[in-house]
Amino acid sequence: MNPSDEILDIVDENDVVVGRAPRGEATARGLTHRCVFVEARDADGRIFVHRRTATKLVFPSHYDMFVGGVVGAGESYDEAALREAEEELGVTGLPRPEPLFKFLYEGGGHSWWSYVYRVRCVLPVEPQVEEVAWHAFLTDEELEQRLGDRQWVPDGMESYRRLQAFRASP
Repeated sequence: MNPSDEILDIVDENDVVVGRAPRGEATARGLTHRCVFVEARDADGRIFVHRRTATKLVFPSHYDMFVGGVVGAGESYDEAALREAEEELGVTGLPRPEPLFKFLYEGGGHSWWSYVYRVRCVLPVEPQVEEVAWHAFLTDEELEQRLGDRQWVPDGMESYRRLQAFRASP
């Protein structure tokens, strides 16, 4: 199936479902839908970082420090987090990602409710070539050093900033 044809729940400002639309239409019309962002760390605590393929519908060839994606129609955030993490990392048997917080992302004519998760992946990864053009596990310091010299997905950067604040709060 073409990713543009995937059916998504369309939601309002309170994350209540108000309809459904194909992903391509939701993107083109700026309809608010749902997404998951999963911070995946390896056994050594390094973060999975990747560059999206040039064929991605949104933010092609951008770098990201999260795996994840859209939540399908009728799918829960938790189901989508596990599905997306396993798909993008190319693994099966991943532990259920831990939900951390949710926020409404708005930027560049796009808006989606974003649920941020974290997961430990001790399995060897084989990322989907359709989704991931390059990948590596980086330390927090290595990631920080690269934030200014690459084109990062804006929603991932917003999620990253919010995750840093979440971790710093008591």
